[in-house]
Amino acid sequence: MSDPAASFDSVAAGYDAARPSYPRESVDWLVGDDAEVVVDVGAGTGKFTRLLERPVRRVIAVEPSVSMLAELRRALPHVEAMQGAGERMPLPAASVDVVTFAQAWHWVDADAASAEAARVLRPGGRLGLVWNLRDERVPWVRDLGAAMRADGDHFRGDVEDPAIGDALGRVERHFAEWVRRTMKDEIVADVRSRSYFPLLSRDEQERVLEAVGEVLERPGVSDREGIVEVPYVTASFRYAPRRKADLTEETE
Repeated sequence: MSDPAASFDSVAAGYDAARPSYPRESVDWLVGDDAEVVVDVGAGTGKFTRLLERPVRRVIAVEPSVSMLAELRRALPHVEAMQGAGERMPLPAASVDVVTFAQAWHWVDADAASAEAARVLRPGGRLGLVWNLRDERVPWVRDLGAAMRADGDHFRGDVEDPAIGDALGRVERHFAEWVRRTMKDEIVADVRSRSYFPLLSRDEQERVLEAVGEVLERPGVSDREGIVEVPYVTASFRYAPRRKADLTEETE
């Protein structure tokens, strides 16, 4: 996650305000009530991390980007936060009940991160992966995604299971449909917070923002107050580490 982490450094300050949060339904399904120690990896500015907090739960944030980590520490000073990555968590073996990756698994080496999650999880622990996906079954939302040049965070009726390594077992899936009520300028801020945006030339940035603005100005996209209702599908995936007995059976 080191190279992708650097791409977020210039957008860290605006990331938290620009990105949508996650439905409680998805968080509860991924983590449950019984988890005493939860590690949020690729935690960014703490958008998902703060949803993990419970009075008797220890929450640890792991983030590779120095800038993102600084924003997280300012926003959540009471949360343990440390620099690290999905492939290298600065945690003891068998010390965690749940490991989560929110919008972050696609940045890691799946084999290495799967093995590392299996290493830090206690018996009975699980890995949870979650993505907020714009629901592009709605035509104007599909046009918005094209204008944003955002290819990887949309829902069009089906979602492929994330790639994982041999250290993890079978997948369980959960999908939650919801609507984000937001303003046009917040959607523009979302575009500016994307890791690819600072890498574009100034002319390309202007073309992206102009295209996004054209979609947002279409009749019916916003109400009289300028509020835009963006439909989302939150896709969650849950895994348990494979037992040694499972691996032995497959090799016999």
